[in-house]
Amino acid sequence: MKRVLLKLSGEALAGEKKTGFDEATVIEVAKQIRTIAEEGLEIGIVIGGGNFWRGRTSETIDRTKADQIGMLATIMNCIYVSEIFRSVGMQTQILTPFECGSMTKLFSKDRANKYFAKGMVVFFAGGTGHPYFSTDTGIVLRAIEMEADGIYLAKAIDGVYDSDPKLNPNAVKYDEVSIQEVIDKKLAVVDLTASIMCMENRMPMYVFGLNEENSIVKAMTGEFSGTKVTVS
Repeated sequence: MKRVLLKLSGEALAGEKKTGFDEATVIEVAKQIRTIAEEGLEIGIVIGGGNFWRGRTSETIDRTKADQIGMLATIMNCIYVSEIFRSVGMQTQILTPFECGSMTKLFSKDRANKYFAKGMVVFFAGGTGHPYFSTDTGIVLRAIEMEADGIYLAKAIDGVYDSDPKLNPNAVKYDEVSIQEVIDKKLAVVDLTASIMCMENRMPMYVFGLNEENSIVKAMTGEFSGTKVTVS
């Protein structure tokens, strides 16, 4: 592999607080990414906004406005995490699909490729820039555009199960599952729009648990123990 995109959930970065940031958690993520980047792998990162905003739970706010708040939440997350990455010695850039003053740069494939060529970790913030699209769709879109070799999804659970393991103690974990089966059985790896984009563009996904020790390094260096979502 030469280039991958990693999705981090906002909730995971909040740690046990469930909101805001847990700095120790983010520093641990940063150190793992540094280890991988030093091996020459190009890494793009998308972060959800759930540690700040869950707009779809509010019926009093227009969906478009709620999604716009969510986009801004992902930008706040990327600015914070980017700075933590810099504190451990990495170079970073944040790209957004709309102008954010001087805080970020406007996304283009050429600009992102320039940053990757300089050895930078590139944060893709702000989702797709449009309402009704999740950060799941955002990372798949960027992975396809940037011709990534795969998408790594760091989640609270350690893979894809046939049912919710929190509700069903007998839930069975998949070592490998096809994207078609994910769609047919509604396994909720990513949302349906993102799943179909992965299927149509043959973009594999790797789902693993963020909270396991050294999980990102293991997932990206051959010790993957989560679920591979195949597209062949």
